[in-house]
Amino acid sequence: MLNLCRAPGLGWAMPALAALQVMAAPVQAVEVAGQTWFTSPPWKVGFTNYYWYVGQVAVTYYFTVTLPERAGAGLGGLTIQQTRGVDRSFQFAPERTEAFVGLPRREGARIPVQAQFDDQARRVTVQFPVPPQPGQTITVALKPWNNPFQADTYMFSVQALPAGPNPVPASLGYATMPIFSAIRF
Repeated sequence: MLNLCRAPGLGWAMPALAALQVMAAPVQAVEVAGQTWFTSPPWKVGFTNYYWYVGQVAVTYYFTVTLPERAGAGLGGLTIQQTRGVDRSFQFAPERTEAFVGLPRREGARIPVQAQFDDQARRVTVQFPVPPQPGQTITVALKPWNNPFQADTYMFSVQALPAGPNPVPASLGYATMPIFSAIRF
């Protein structure tokens, strides 16, 4: 017995075939005047840090972005720049940067990344060789060697880059990270 189903816009097909056809090829980028734009850009960044004290080691900073269904382009990368915080010498380890679909502590499939850290500008640039597609929630895990050694409120400006040539960044706002002095008794 042949089992058929109707997939929107595809007509009648076998269920497995219909599922494959619905999972279309990656979204094509929107290009205007030689630049790549989001048609509906992501608009906010989520930030999670489970370690709040000065100098703690083995820390991970999670930056989460949801790419809208109608983004018009895949996510080519993120730019994360420290804009506030008294300690400007704590080091990021770009070779330890990871990314995955989903949220911290609810990780899905891993996403390959390439990352670079510009110490002078205090900026981490993360690129996705295989861009995540619209509708996905993506988390980038930055892994500095330690938290800052000075208590303060640290802020990071985050921008999303559409996949494609000459991308125009979309500002996602700021991630705020309070770092506290150690409690001594």
